[in-house]
Amino acid sequence: MQKKSLLFICTGNSARSQLAEALFRQMAGAEFEVYSAGTAPEPIDPRVFAVLNARHISAENLHSKDLSSLNQRHFDYAITLCDKAHQSCVTQVKAAQILAWDFADPKAKAGTKAFDVVLNELSERIKYFLLFSQKYRVKPEQLSDALSFYKALADDTRLKTLLLIQQQQELCVCELTAALDETQPKISRHLAQLRNAAILQDRRHGQWVFYRLADNLPGWALEVLRLTASNNSALIAANLNKLNEMGDRPQRAALCN
Repeated sequence: MQKKSLLFICTGNSARSQLAEALFRQMAGAEFEVYSAGTAPEPIDPRVFAVLNARHISAENLHSKDLSSLNQRHFDYAITLCDKAHQSCVTQVKAAQILAWDFADPKAKAGTKAFDVVLNELSERIKYFLLFSQKYRVKPEQLSDALSFYKALADDTRLKTLLLIQQQQELCVCELTAALDETQPKISRHLAQLRNAAILQDRRHGQWVFYRLADNLPGWALEVLRLTASNNSALIAANLNKLNEMGDRPQRAALCN
């Protein structure tokens, strides 16, 4: 599997970003190519090497470098470690995703304790980053599923159907017909497409068929729907109002005539 590329950025590239580079390489060097740079680079603080050596973390190849020396590279991730670097580097770095992690500069304090604190905080943040990136990564064998999923979201009716079902957990054809103000044949056709793409699954209760998100829908797909819903609540607000106007919602079967 091709390695992802990641760049840590801080102002001086003399402490925080060097600690992050060495630590991330130890934790996930098999999956990521890891770099660091500074917007105004300075020599590496000797305490960086002391702290890394005490933790048995390799400091091999660590050196301070200017962000401009990497402006021809495109990274999968760029992570800024101070607000100043984030403000000044956004237009300089080429990356698919730019994340902002803000850590206090340990150089301002005497001794190595502040460096140890930053290293511990970086370790926790990197663990969460790796858990998230691995959980929601689309694997090569899932690529066809990903294409089907995003094609489904490209249609207005299907996207709203998925968001409504996610919000309500389960809906039948008549509820979607009322909420979306569409004909039953059209809603049924879209539901069939979503079911064939393994995005929805159905449950028969008496004469009624209810639809919900598929139990085996990948985590990354669920996260896409969650983020879409949380950041675009107005998209289905009117549809939810129409759904609520149907009457006594708990009497689901009685509404589906």
